Amino acid sequence: MWDVMFWPVVACVLLPWLLVYLGLHVVRRGIIFIDIAMAQMASLGICVAVLLHLNLEGWPAFLIALGFTLLGAAIFSITGKRSSQIPQEAIIGIGYVVAAAAAVLLLSRAAEGDEEIKNMLVGNILLVSPRDVWKCLGLFVVVGLVHFVLRKSLLLVSFDREAAYQQGLAVRWWDFLFYALFGLVVTSFVSIAGVLLVFSYLIVPAVCGIGLADSLGKRFLIGWLIALIGGVVGLFLSFKCDLPSGAAIVCTFGVLLVVITSATALFRGRAAASPAKV
Repeated sequence: MWDVMFWPVVACVLLPWLLVYLGLHVVRRGIIFIDIAMAQMASLGICVAVLLHLNLEGWPAFLIALGFTLLGAAIFSITGKRSSQIPQEAIIGIGYVVAAAAAVLLLSRAAEGDEEIKNMLVGNILLVSPRDVWKCLGLFVVVGLVHFVLRKSLLLVSFDREAAYQQGLAVRWWDFLFYALFGLVVTSFVSIAGVLLVFSYLIVPAVCGIGLADSLGKRFLIGWLIALIGGVVGLFLSFKCDLPSGAAIVCTFGVLLVVITSATALFRGRAAASPAKV
């Protein structure tokens, strides 16, 4: 079993930390579907690489996928206006639908199109290689360092947008930088994990962390623990039950979210009712 599971487990231990942190930014910005839209744009670039018969593990395929992702970053940063009658989520949703439809059209011209559509959605993290893990980890460390160095402005734009405007920050440029860094992470991870798993890693742990803690540090720690548990448990379930790994992890995240949300609501309900009994 460990011959198959070792590197997927290593990936689930080493890689989610940055996804959880970025997920906290995304949830606080109120643009929940930005991650699935960006992941879909990266997948659209991968579809172009498939149609060109490029090696999907090579740099040309990665750069094509990154190019599509950066295009999405530019679009979403321009449309993120301070006040607008059109919610940005509408633009994000349109971007996702168009990218998904374009990917299906491209893959309809490829002999292996049906299999690639499946991989695009749920991936197969059981097939992750040591090279994939170390390449993603190296990129994640670089992006994490950029976020650390520029944390004051990036956190302000995400967590207190009005204050960022009042301090005279070029919010759109900071948005583009955030989306570009976000796109780098998504592009590197979506090729091994698929669109749905990227979305789950970014959103579910962040939502759990926000529901259980008040400070950013505690939310990050709780989110990372949820990501670790969901990833490893989902992997072992997929191996034991012979299920698609990506779908198994996504469903495990869903179960964890329901259990944690229900337990939190029950605990808070009892805490609120206890003074009344006294």
